[in-house]
Amino acid sequence: MDSMSLMSSPNVCSLTTGGNIWRSKHSTKSTSYASFVAPKASMQQRKNKIEYNLSRFQQPSMNNQFKSVEGGFIYKENDKKYIPKATNKESFDSRPKDIVASIKHFFVTLFWFSYPYTMIGRTISTISVSLLAVETLSDISPLFFIGLLQVLLPSTFIDLYVNGVNQLCDFEIDKINKPFLPLPSGAFSFRTAVIISASSAILGFLTIYMIGSWPLFWGLLVFSFIWSAYSINGPLLRWKKSPLLAALCIFSTMTFIFPLSFFYHMKTFVFKRAAVFPKPLMISVAFMSLYSLGIALFKDIPDIEGDKAFGVKSFATRLGQKRVFGICVSMFLSAFGVASVAGLSSPFLWVKIVTGVGYAVLGAIVGYRAKFVDLNDKASIRSYYMMIWQLLNVSYVLLPLIR
Repeated sequence: MDSMSLMSSPNVCSLTTGGNIWRSKHSTKSTSYASFVAPKASMQQRKNKIEYNLSRFQQPSMNNQFKSVEGGFIYKENDKKYIPKATNKESFDSRPKDIVASIKHFFVTLFWFSYPYTMIGRTISTISVSLLAVETLSDISPLFFIGLLQVLLPSTFIDLYVNGVNQLCDFEIDKINKPFLPLPSGAFSFRTAVIISASSAILGFLTIYMIGSWPLFWGLLVFSFIWSAYSINGPLLRWKKSPLLAALCIFSTMTFIFPLSFFYHMKTFVFKRAAVFPKPLMISVAFMSLYSLGIALFKDIPDIEGDKAFGVKSFATRLGQKRVFGICVSMFLSAFGVASVAGLSSPFLWVKIVTGVGYAVLGAIVGYRAKFVDLNDKASIRSYYMMIWQLLNVSYVLLPLIR
């Protein structure tokens, strides 16, 4: 999404470049609005026929927009000026477009509040792991899709809770590292973020209770506990301050918690089959053990400035950006190498071609793009980081094919 205007009312205003009408009203500088005045009309005619309703332009939340930058977004002041047109008084009596704009603004902000790149990645990984439980094509049935929805719905709620807690606890740090996020930018108030996070946790576990799947319950319970401990500042908590614990949080979640709980939910709860540890699941765990460690180390590289200011001793702050970056690239390449070899060992020719060659190409992209990353430029680092997530999503598509 390149840009999304959060307020659009063609019957009320027109858009031109410059500041907005709310700023101009409180400015000490005089501003001419000659384009509003019909030169031949008398003052009395204008009073009888024209009314300017400025209240619509006095909503600060509507004077902002989101703009995607390198996979993230920036919440910034709109550079467009709202100029009210002359209109009949009756047209302002109902304001359905204001309500629509407010709802639209809320959900756009909620989308970015959820860390969409992690939510999208987790959704794709859920589908991938669920497919690992499929033994024959006949398993791709309505029962499979019901089981998949049983995973996606509560895990989405718990994801939103975890991401919300992380942003609430990192509010001051994010003012330095990520000022474009909804909380530090002011798009969401602190109270709104608390309500959203708490409601998401309640809805998530209520949904799990109604489904009745133990693998799903334990997996998401451990996930929510680990990431609450990662973010919350308290006795024996705030695990993100420890490089080892922070890396273990990501490693355990991506390598074991999600894959195993989602796989056994499909295998034992949905398909009612015995719990086994098949070859596709082994390959998935081996791949993710390497790739998740790379992500765990890489994620702090662009945040080194804020982490140093608040005493968060990540691997990047201790070892330096360049050294950690090199380690991460090596882990990504190793993960793709393991998956490529596993694909080439398949007895099926088409699997050899698709997965063996596919993972080799992904590894080549990682190595090639690494040469052009400027570690002194946050935008360059974040661009590479978002590419790593995109390549992981492609990997999730290929993993279920390895048999």
